[in-house]
Amino acid sequence: MAEAPLFRRLCVIGPGLVGSSILRVARARDDIAGELVATARSEHTLERVQALGIADIVEPDAAKAVQGCDGVILCVPVGAYAGVMAHIAPHLAPGCILSDVGSTKGSVLRDLLPLLPEGVHLVPAHPMAGTEHSGPDAGFAELFQGRWCILTPPPGTDPEAVAKLRALWERAGSMIETMDAATHDKVVAVVSHLPHLIAFTICGTADDLAQETREAVLRFAASGFRDFTRIAASDVDMWRDIFLNNREAVLEMLARLTEDAQAFGRAIRWGEAGFIEDRIRRGRKIRRSLIELKQA
Repeated sequence: MAEAPLFRRLCVIGPGLVGSSILRVARARDDIAGELVATARSEHTLERVQALGIADIVEPDAAKAVQGCDGVILCVPVGAYAGVMAHIAPHLAPGCILSDVGSTKGSVLRDLLPLLPEGVHLVPAHPMAGTEHSGPDAGFAELFQGRWCILTPPPGTDPEAVAKLRALWERAGSMIETMDAATHDKVVAVVSHLPHLIAFTICGTADDLAQETREAVLRFAASGFRDFTRIAASDVDMWRDIFLNNREAVLEMLARLTEDAQAFGRAIRWGEAGFIEDRIRRGRKIRRSLIELKQA
């Protein structure tokens, strides 16, 4: 016998890749939400959600969409949070759980907590899942299967609200970890934001090459370069906002990477084979660890 839905009425604000995947997995199961609401600024996005049949209600006004909901999930770029929150906050019902899927968490607390109505529970979340594609057509119900979802509830958050959101992500197929926002932002700066920064930079360098060389680079692109181009094809607005809203952590990790890269360069210049071998072995070790954790 299926369990009762966790939420009576769940609203997704911004049904792009992640948001539409939440709608799809909730639609595929009977135990996440009794009713699904979707809202977006783009008329085209709303038309696609309607056509895909992944929400019961499609509402262009976010303030109207959240009314009467006991669960609301922000799936818009993190730079838009403050504006969206100012619009919806007066319409959030007491007892509602407000969450998100953003990749920076210090900025979430900064932008949402000051406007949080009395009786509304804020439980930020970050599903570590995605592809380079975007929009409601890019989503799929299995996106979160076997992937981590990090919860960063601020101190004093109602434990029942945290448990309810945890159950949502578990039913979506995720593995759950809980940590504070500052730790989260440093961790993702290393495992997600820095790799994207490097990918954008490498592709920019290739694009700056003289025309003849550039064509050769693209024609003979090895698998490593192709992997970078896949990452670099990510959503522009989302990644602009991530870098601007996790500035300190990204710059700290970039400084450490720059020092390590310079040391690697010196080793190449002076023929220090032992240093080079050590770095390659450490890379292989990290790869084996990921495979053992089934995260490769």
